[in-house]
Amino acid sequence: MKLLVAIAPERYRDEELDEPRAVFARAGIGFDIASTKTGTCTGMLGGRAQATLTFDRASAGDYAGIVVIGGAGSPAHLWGNGDLIRLVQAFHDTHKIVAAICLSPVVLARAGILRGLPSTAFKTPESVHEMKAGGSAISDMPVVVSGNIITANGPAAARAFGSAIIEALKR
Repeated sequence: MKLLVAIAPERYRDEELDEPRAVFARAGIGFDIASTKTGTCTGMLGGRAQATLTFDRASAGDYAGIVVIGGAGSPAHLWGNGDLIRLVQAFHDTHKIVAAICLSPVVLARAGILRGLPSTAFKTPESVHEMKAGGSAISDMPVVVSGNIITANGPAAARAFGSAIIEALKR
């Protein structure tokens, strides 16, 4: 079983990648990292991650779910990325796990999969506007699970977010 982890090429939130990645490793779940470009991606706190494929080269059929990492780079690199939005829709349409943390639940809202569902996100005026435009009721909970859709509100929830993904994979 393998997950696709989507990150911005720069300014992804380090803990939001590192904490779930550690949870996945402990559970024996593999993952590939995708971004807008292949190669080294840099985190807000100086971390580095290697993206081995781009969103346009990834296929939902190869993975059990997608995990979209947040951070300050998310609005610039992920929110409006058509390839990532199409991937999220493909995972959702095939009833696979779709998870996003911090500012990245906006990608799910823009993909149209949060309409009528509770979710959470890191709240900024822009993210709240986007989540509401996508029809989601924003919760103050750190992690919200709505069927196969999992959202989390930021770095402090990163470990619980990873655990919720593992629990969803067991269903």
